[in-house]
Amino acid sequence: MQKVLITGGSGLIGSRLSELLIDKGYKVSHLSRSNRKKNDIEVYQWDIEKGIIEEGAIDTADYIVHLAGAGVADKRWTEERKKEIIDSRIDTANLLYEYLQKTPHKVKAFIGSSGISYYGDSGKEIKTESASKGTGFLSDVTEVWERSTFQMKKLKLRTVAIRTGLVLSQKDGVLTKLALPVKFGIGNYFGDGQHIYSWIHIDDLCNIYIKAIEDESMEGIYNGVAPNPVTNKDFVLTIAKALGRPKISIPVPEFALRLALGEMADAVMEGICVSSEKIEGEGFVFEHPKLLAALKDIYKREV
Repeated sequence: MQKVLITGGSGLIGSRLSELLIDKGYKVSHLSRSNRKKNDIEVYQWDIEKGIIEEGAIDTADYIVHLAGAGVADKRWTEERKKEIIDSRIDTANLLYEYLQKTPHKVKAFIGSSGISYYGDSGKEIKTESASKGTGFLSDVTEVWERSTFQMKKLKLRTVAIRTGLVLSQKDGVLTKLALPVKFGIGNYFGDGQHIYSWIHIDDLCNIYIKAIEDESMEGIYNGVAPNPVTNKDFVLTIAKALGRPKISIPVPEFALRLALGEMADAVMEGICVSSEKIEGEGFVFEHPKLLAALKDIYKREV
C-alpha cells in the first residue's frame, strides 16, 4: 500500500483529498502542529519555528502533497498578515526540503499547491501555464510559493505545482461566502460584475492531485480550473439558479469593497480567465465541467 503524506491535510482541499485517496486504497498521513490520530489517518507533528518534523513522517512516505499555507482571505491584509501568508508557504516548503535532503526516503514525487493569482488581473485574456507573471501581492506570493516548490527538483524528485482557481465546496471557502446572501434572496456581485472567475469543483481538483501522484509523465505547472470560466455576475446568478432562489442581484461598488477589505479586495475583484487545456491534454476528464451542474452537485450534498 502506497503512502501519501499531506501537509495542510485538515484544510478544505486536504480533508477531501484524504478521503478520496483512502477510497482508492492509499494510506494517508498528515503533517500537523498536533499529532493526534484522525480515524484512518496517521498524524505526524511538525514545528516550523523550531525546524522539527517528527521521525517517521518523511521516510515512510511514497508521495508528498504540500497544501499548507495561511488562507489569503481569512483576515485583512496588514503587513504582518501578508508576511504570514508568504512565510507559511515558504518556511514549510523549506523545512520539507531540508528533511528530504538529509533523511533517507523513498519519496517519488512532490506535488505542491499554487494559485491562478500568479497571472494577475488579466481581464478576458485566456491564460495558459506559459503566460508571464502578473502584478500585485497575490501574484508575488505565488511566484515565491512556486519557487519553494520547485527547489525539490534539485533532489531529483518529480515535482508538480497546481495553480488552483476558485474551489467549489459545500464545507467552506469562497463559495459559502458568495452564496450566503443568495440564500436570503439577494445576490451581491462586485463592481460591474464582468471580471472572470475561473472555478473548479473540489472533487475535480482533488482528482487532479491524484492524477499528479499516479501519472509519472506529469511534471511542472498545471492549472487547476474547470473548462468553463464565467463572469462574477453570472457566477452569482448561477448560484441562485442552483439553489432555486430568485435571480435578484445587487452590485457592490468597488470603492465600498475596498473600504471594507482594503487590499484584500483584490482576491475577489481580479478577473483571471484561465485555460484547462494542458491538464485535459494529459487525459484528465472533468466530472463537473459546467458551473450549474457543479453547483447542483455541491448543494445536493447539503441535503
